[in-house]
Amino acid sequence: MLEAAKDAPNLQKLVYASSSIYGNAESFPTNENACPQSVSPYGITKLAGERLCGLYYKNFGVPTTSLRYFTVYGPRQRPDMAFHKFFKSILFDEAISIFGDGLQTRDFTFISDCVAANLAAAEVAEAAGEVFNIGGGSRVVLKEVIDTIERIVDRPIRIDFTEAARGDAPHTSADVSKAQKILGYQPQVPLEEGLRRESECIQSLYS
Repeated sequence: MLEAAKDAPNLQKLVYASSSIYGNAESFPTNENACPQSVSPYGITKLAGERLCGLYYKNFGVPTTSLRYFTVYGPRQRPDMAFHKFFKSILFDEAISIFGDGLQTRDFTFISDCVAANLAAAEVAEAAGEVFNIGGGSRVVLKEVIDTIERIVDRPIRIDFTEAARGDAPHTSADVSKAQKILGYQPQVPLEEGLRRESECIQSLYS
């Protein structure tokens, strides 16, 4: 893609979808200058993609922008992702599986906020050559998320706790001040509202 972009006439921007590549971060919320300590092959490959984008920007002038998304969720989420699996299991009166003790924290980002970030990154000229965190604006304990889901579905949720997943960072939290300043990014959808929208989507798929 970068090779094609290098020779493309009138290319305005190439926006790369990265991830929260910080792994075992040393401080929260984490800003873009923090040293990546990725703990998974996925995070390493995303970071490699960022580095390639930066190389093509510096060497060939390809106007790349990398967006580090933090735990994206929402309607039409992939069926192998956690919230989709949770709501589907609840719909079929099955227990949900949680890796570890449920005390891990995440910065959840609703899909429409990611779309807005993508559009801004594509349109703002000053974003060329830059990397931005894109988060949901809050760091939430997974057990508290389950409590929120219980309120939404209005029933108790059965939980099977399993061994913690290898390569899974215990905590993530995005400092989005750079994206706010340059992209005008501001997350709009709070977690409970976003989960309610995803719940409605899952019900329409499987009911």
